[in-house]
Amino acid sequence: MITIGIIGGAGFTAGELIRILLHHKKVNIDFIYSTSNAGNKVSAVHQDLIGSTELVFTNTINPKVDVLFLCLGHGNSKNFLAQNTSFNNVIIDLSNDFRLQDNAKFQGKEFVYGLPELQKEKIQHAQYIANPGCFATALQLAILPLASERLLENDVHVNAVTGATGAGVSLSKTTHFTWRDNNFSYYKPFTHQHLGEINQTVQQLQTGFDSEINFLPNRGNFSRGIYATTYTHFKGSLEEAKALYHEYYKDAAFTFVTDQELHVKQVVNTNKCLLHLHKHNDKLLITSCIDNLIKGASGQAVQNMNLLYGFDEKEGLELKGSCF
Repeated sequence: MITIGIIGGAGFTAGELIRILLHHKKVNIDFIYSTSNAGNKVSAVHQDLIGSTELVFTNTINPKVDVLFLCLGHGNSKNFLAQNTSFNNVIIDLSNDFRLQDNAKFQGKEFVYGLPELQKEKIQHAQYIANPGCFATALQLAILPLASERLLENDVHVNAVTGATGAGVSLSKTTHFTWRDNNFSYYKPFTHQHLGEINQTVQQLQTGFDSEINFLPNRGNFSRGIYATTYTHFKGSLEEAKALYHEYYKDAAFTFVTDQELHVKQVVNTNKCLLHLHKHNDKLLITSCIDNLIKGASGQAVQNMNLLYGFDEKEGLELKGSCF
């Protein structure tokens, strides 16, 4: 049994992380840190946990826990570690602070990029994990098989929609119900911050890739999930593409290639990524769907912890979604 500490316990990703870990047979949650909620029951903030836990938020930290999950806003993980230097345990960071190679080393700690379908063995031997971003997860899983065979020969075009939880728990004018409901919009066209880690992975697999990844992120009027359509030039047949994808993901615990056309409800509340392929003339269309809070955040973080400790990769993550 390993002990867990969670920093930044009041946000959406922390709520999902707590829910998963409460059902994980190999862990015990030692503390959940939140200065703004210290002394309050966790279930008072994450109300789906009523009846599941009596844990209380705290403003004190136990540096002796085995695993520390950082569920902080972007930029805050680095600040937290700079102020709390006594942690020599496993750290899994859910922010974007350490995902890029230029930022992966910090205070003697070297963070490994935690995309299991890319580098499972490195994760298994790591101590510090930089969990991928939600859009980055969905988009990379769409193109990893092509990049691994150096088959990205032209620009990659991506149009992806995320639910409101992708913006975090803090309110803004584009997350209020009155703005989001019955509405649709794009944001950060061609400049989204997750492009950095996507391009880094492509270069890792296909050195010398010099085409563009044109990414248009959109806000959807639903709570959770990512639906991404990616297309690029592909000389082979649809059957050849399917064979390539099935081979690449044959040992993946949560990524599945299907002939069924996809929709978001197939993956919500699960740690799955579903992929669908379609060929039109010389273009290959890859549709990918994930839950942004689970496979795109907390579920993948637990998957990385399982790999690192040698647990069954699916431990705690046999989550059940619903199409209704």
